[in-house]
Amino acid sequence: MREAVDDFADHLSRVRNRSVHTVRAYVTDLVSLLDHAVRMGCAELPELDLAVVRSWLAKQRTLGAARTTMARRAAAARTFSAWAHRTGLLADDVAAPLASPRARRELPIVLRADQAAALVEAPSRQGPGPPEAGRSTVQPDHAGLGRDHGTAAEPAGGGPPDAVLLRDRLLLELLYGTGVRISEACGLDVTDVDQARRVVRVLGKGGRERSVPYGVPAQRALDAWLRDGRPALLAPGSGRALLLGARGGRLNPTTARRIVSAWAGAAGVPRVTPHGLRHSAATHLLEGGADLRAVQELLGHSSLASTQIYTHVSVERLRDAYRQAHPRA
Repeated sequence: MREAVDDFADHLSRVRNRSVHTVRAYVTDLVSLLDHAVRMGCAELPELDLAVVRSWLAKQRTLGAARTTMARRAAAARTFSAWAHRTGLLADDVAAPLASPRARRELPIVLRADQAAALVEAPSRQGPGPPEAGRSTVQPDHAGLGRDHGTAAEPAGGGPPDAVLLRDRLLLELLYGTGVRISEACGLDVTDVDQARRVVRVLGKGGRERSVPYGVPAQRALDAWLRDGRPALLAPGSGRALLLGARGGRLNPTTARRIVSAWAGAAGVPRVTPHGLRHSAATHLLEGGADLRAVQELLGHSSLASTQIYTHVSVERLRDAYRQAHPRA
């Protein structure tokens, strides 16, 4: 069974070209399934059947797994079953009849345009020099982040604070100005930016590459970062990474999420994640008259169905405005 797990992981990574996160999630689910199968008396992989898979899913449900988690685990079981059948490890595709619980599609939380502007401009309003207690509104939110790649509140020796502020401003401008995912933003190299055309080359899910335009404010933030910020943080291990941590390595997505959360608190806007900024960018594009297909291309969605959720957000806002303003609402 351990060998089957290793081969399946290799198949997902090399043949299916799935992301590291997807491979990790599917392998974790598979290990849980096979462990459950052994506990039910399956001594060998060929003894796995639909009843065992359903029993495993039922147990996950009783343990409180969310519908989205249940849907992913069912998908992992089906994917493994189909692969194991093709490779001769299973006589039948035992999980093929398995139905997935339908995940609820909740409307994403988005910022208003003025809130998004306040957030991305927050680092520019930060005073020069290292933030000090009682002077900086960012200090409480950034406390402790120096242990990772750091932000504007990191301790002495963790990187010039002004350079970190320039980095934070560029990060926020890229996330909202282009709608890229946080992993895509942190994965950008300097050579991925075409400043003449104001376009960034992004490597998205499934290894799909796309070009995304960015605006004048992001260009100003980029110019300041490349001129005054990045050289100050540059280290032997920086390589070609566009966004650097305070110690010179490539900015980590986990740290980037903390940066966004901290600046949201400093700007006095609702707490938002990097994906929330992506939602906001897509919604504002559609509200401004952008074509749905164009937004799909910008976001890197493989299916238009993933993009259509933003039309629901716009309709909900329209409905709220109607209820508040129309005398016959």
